[in-house]
Amino acid sequence: MGRGRVQLKRIENKINRQVTFSKRRSGLLKKAHEISVLCDAEVALIVFSTKGKLFEYSSDPCMERILERYERYSYAERQLVVSDQPQSENWTLEHAKLKARLEVLQKNQRNFMGQDLDGLSIKELQNLEHQLDSALKHIRSRKNQLMYESISELNKKDKALQEQNNTLAKKIKEKEKALAAQQAQFDRQADEMDLASSVLLPQPLETSNIRGSSQVRGDEGDNDGMVTPSRANAILPPWMLRPTNE
Repeated sequence: MGRGRVQLKRIENKINRQVTFSKRRSGLLKKAHEISVLCDAEVALIVFSTKGKLFEYSSDPCMERILERYERYSYAERQLVVSDQPQSENWTLEHAKLKARLEVLQKNQRNFMGQDLDGLSIKELQNLEHQLDSALKHIRSRKNQLMYESISELNKKDKALQEQNNTLAKKIKEKEKALAAQQAQFDRQADEMDLASSVLLPQPLETSNIRGSSQVRGDEGDNDGMVTPSRANAILPPWMLRPTNE
């Protein structure tokens, strides 16, 4: 016996509804995968359960590319269809589009933070891991580049400071040599002035010899001007000696 035709209406039994949702969802994801492989088509499937849980499938590793393509295509078609509609309706469509885009971005952000991973399949987790690895590689590459540039800049500054230090040391040595030469020249001039002053000034007399000679000359003068008693006794006659002595 063949299977009877299922009446398309909401299943009232909660358990049966959940079982049917699980089976149909798996079959739908399988069919989406089959059509993407057999027909080389880009397929994106998004399913929300009654509890708001997300189930999705994408033939491309990044579903955002398919969604962006869909948004561009549908937006272009809507622009052609609603070109005669009021501006308020255009803003309504734009708001809905941006809201959907925001939800996708928020979901991706939560996934990148390691949150809301229960509804992801193995393939989706692998794609997420691949994206995180690629992002980490870019981050490490940028960090290494900044560190290399910082080290190069520090090496340039160190080299410039060393050259400046060498220049200052050279100037200090030249200044010390100039000061030493000026001091030596000043000392030579002082020595020459001392030598010239010692040559021009009169030599001091030997006072001891002058005194001795003056005393000798004084004694000789005294001997010439005065007559000693012995010499007077020899010159004067005897009769003159007594009055003189008295």
